[in-house]
Amino acid sequence: MADAQAGRKLAAWQKVQPLRNARSLQQEAAMALLWVVDQHCLERETAIDVLSEVAESHDQNPRIFAALGQCLEAVHDIDDLNAPPPDNSIFTTVFEKLEAFATAYEGQPEQVSILNGLSTSARMLARQHDAIAESSYRKLTEIEPRNGGNHYNLGLFFKTRGRFADGVAANQVAASLVDEVVESYEWNLGICATGARNAELALDVWKRMGQAIEIGRFGLPDGSYAQCKVKLAERPLAERTADADDPGAEETIWIERLSPCHGIIRSVLYQKLGVDYGDVILIDGAPITHHTYGEVQVPVFPHLATLVRRNYQLFDFAGTQDTARQFASLSSELDDDAVIYAHSESVTVMCANCWRDPDLDHDRHESVEKQVVRGRIAAPPEMSPARLLEMIDKAVEKQAGQCQLYAPDLCAAAGLHERERIDGRRFALLTGNAANQHPS
Repeated sequence: MADAQAGRKLAAWQKVQPLRNARSLQQEAAMALLWVVDQHCLERETAIDVLSEVAESHDQNPRIFAALGQCLEAVHDIDDLNAPPPDNSIFTTVFEKLEAFATAYEGQPEQVSILNGLSTSARMLARQHDAIAESSYRKLTEIEPRNGGNHYNLGLFFKTRGRFADGVAANQVAASLVDEVVESYEWNLGICATGARNAELALDVWKRMGQAIEIGRFGLPDGSYAQCKVKLAERPLAERTADADDPGAEETIWIERLSPCHGIIRSVLYQKLGVDYGDVILIDGAPITHHTYGEVQVPVFPHLATLVRRNYQLFDFAGTQDTARQFASLSSELDDDAVIYAHSESVTVMCANCWRDPDLDHDRHESVEKQVVRGRIAAPPEMSPARLLEMIDKAVEKQAGQCQLYAPDLCAAAGLHERERIDGRRFALLTGNAANQHPS
């Protein structure tokens, strides 16, 4: 333990060897190994190997397998909430063995530890065995109704499955069974209340935790928080099924954080994930990682669910600028939350003759360098495309010829078909030259 806590994982691994050598013949050596794994003393892949060895040595021992089930959290990145089911066979092996033990030992003293291991192992397998996970958690609350941890675990399961009202009820019972405030109970109650749109309860929780927050936008708690990032998923765990049990496409984006657990997407997405700029999403409380910007550490949270889809209009654009990041200033000239969002900027060598008129003969070429920008424009659904295009034109005009923007789909939506044709040619020219560029 001392070596592991000091970061000396190799030394810890060397000192655990006598336990590995004794695991087959001594049950307590096997249990000690599992305790070492559960305390995160070993590297993840090494720990998985240890679990596999113990499982093989004691495949008929319910006590060992109950502890194995509990250990699975320590060898899986549970903060990356939307990860697909783990592909290592130890997860399925432990689950299947515990499922059989749960039937064989029903009503016996071993049942509680087996159900604890079974519920954890089922939850680790994403949406594959939700019915068994829920049944196991519920049985534990029936066998030990005064154990707040059992109700909390049931509420945690409901939260990750998008059953937020059920999560509220379970976490409230958990909180009522303890004499002092338990921070993890409060966090999960606040998240579930927000997901269930129970604004008053969510506000009460956040205020108990010392947050400066009131009811605001979207009828939910709304405070002043620093922007953060979210690993957005096409299929977050809470919105998946057993038949489509992977996150699909993912993209890390910025949100305007409104409370400890929800915010407005402030990136215009590069991919089509079913949510986009302006939508309101729920995030989980534990960050997956942090991204460093100078001296600032920005947390990256997992996407838990989508609360509000606001259906912003989206239009692809391409353009040129004389120097980097000129397009970044254009959005400040737009009203009503419309935005011009750059996905990539690159210096591209172009033919100036083609640039002046794509229909000219290409016998003579004059090469020039252009800062090419690609991205998307987002605007509220009620804004007319003609008004949006007019605002963009005025913003570009203020740049005194230093940048140009071409958005043929926006021109078409505004009914300007001749301009659509011209913008379409220039858009194709720019995107053709920048075909190999990717967003940073």
